Amino acid sequence: MKIALSSADYPTWQWLAAFAEMGNDMIKTILVVDDEERLVSLVKAYLEQGGFRVLTAPNGRDALFLARQEKPDLILLDIMMAEMDGYEFLRVHRRERDTPIILLTAKVEEDDKVLGLELGADDYITKPFSPRELLARVRALLRRTGQVLPEAGVLRVGDIMLDKDSFLVKVNEERVDLTRSEFDLLAAMMAVPGRTFSRLDLLERVQGDAFEGYERTIDVHIKNLRGKIEPNPRQPRYIETVYGVGYRFTLA
Repeated sequence: MKIALSSADYPTWQWLAAFAEMGNDMIKTILVVDDEERLVSLVKAYLEQGGFRVLTAPNGRDALFLARQEKPDLILLDIMMAEMDGYEFLRVHRRERDTPIILLTAKVEEDDKVLGLELGADDYITKPFSPRELLARVRALLRRTGQVLPEAGVLRVGDIMLDKDSFLVKVNEERVDLTRSEFDLLAAMMAVPGRTFSRLDLLERVQGDAFEGYERTIDVHIKNLRGKIEPNPRQPRYIETVYGVGYRFTLA
């Protein structure tokens, strides 16, 4: 069962039944930003059935106001909207807060998804999507961003220092601002320098669940991470590409 923007609504009981068996979370607030009223109503209904508090906005401008006032735990963000699209919302919001964001996109071009990730989105899901997959993505991202990392202390490799408790990264004693996805990715690799991780391995460590077909998300996060920590991102010193496999953090 998938959300189809051009087809008739599925019976409400089918949507609710899809989530009743999945249990409830502690109450978290989710902001849904989309100009498709039917889609927003369906998403709102089954997220609320899943135990979430849901806010909605039809465009990026209204979403910025709600995000500033309500400080949601997670944002589901459409890309194509008439008044302040998803890309512009990301540019502005990322200067203010590090809220986890999942893109809701009907666009099939890879470059469109990559641009969203480069602007700071944590994940994306392509319309039409199933309620089970969307809720799984939401819960996985909330688990990751809300959990306390069990390994206390500081990781140091070469000129890089990562403090898990204070969410702090320094390169050559200078602070580097990372998104939560970039921080978790760096922490996972720095904890086991020299180990080669597949893209699916890293996707699972970063998101909590690995969804095949979304490995490209890791490539974008790695590109952004290299741009922030490497002396020369074109010739990476720390994060090596293991062709045909994935990535590893070297003892540079």
